[in-house]
Amino acid sequence: MTEDVTLLNGFPFIPYRMRPISPDEMSRLAEELLKTFRTRRSVREFSREPVDRAVIMNCLEAASTAPSGANKQPYTFCLVSDPHLKKQIREAAEKEEYESYTKRMSDEWLDDIRPLQTDWHKPFLETAPYLIVVFKKAFDFTGKAKKNNYYVTESVGLACGFLLAALHQVGLAALTHTPSPMNFLSSILQRPENERPFLLIPVGYAAPDALVPDIKRKEIRDLVVEY
Repeated sequence: MTEDVTLLNGFPFIPYRMRPISPDEMSRLAEELLKTFRTRRSVREFSREPVDRAVIMNCLEAASTAPSGANKQPYTFCLVSDPHLKKQIREAAEKEEYESYTKRMSDEWLDDIRPLQTDWHKPFLETAPYLIVVFKKAFDFTGKAKKNNYYVTESVGLACGFLLAALHQVGLAALTHTPSPMNFLSSILQRPENERPFLLIPVGYAAPDALVPDIKRKEIRDLVVEY
């Protein structure tokens, strides 16, 4: 045990230290971050250009630093680059998406997504160099005993937010894809019974001719209520 560890009721605690940032520098950093995040978009057209696996792994580790209920980190990131698996995932996803677009989605839903010009075809599931399939874990195993996880959906959502931010920061494009239902991912990737698919994220470089919808975001004054 290192010298700067303090025991509180028998549990180790260490000092929390951050680099001091002046108010001026803080303001500059906040403005730069906003400018960077304003350029983040959901991309559906990817280049086949390879991406360094180490970059993806660092982004995944960054995602794992997100807060989670009781520090359980109740998620698994499945990193898929195998072309055969990507093809299987695309075929299964397109089958579900066809059912959604032709039978499951209401007229209102279809009208709401019309400006995005999406349909059931999902070629990006094969084109993107990597697919990150995020699974949430309702519980874990210690030997044969089940151990509960807490605030699972919130924890997994936070980790995915960190992941998307990290990918954008390093210059990679990503898409949050949610074919529904997603049980086929558990089968294709042979995941255990305590895991359920949460999000499918294609990752890579945006295609040189990629287009994104010219949509507008809400003004911050419409999203924040101050007290």
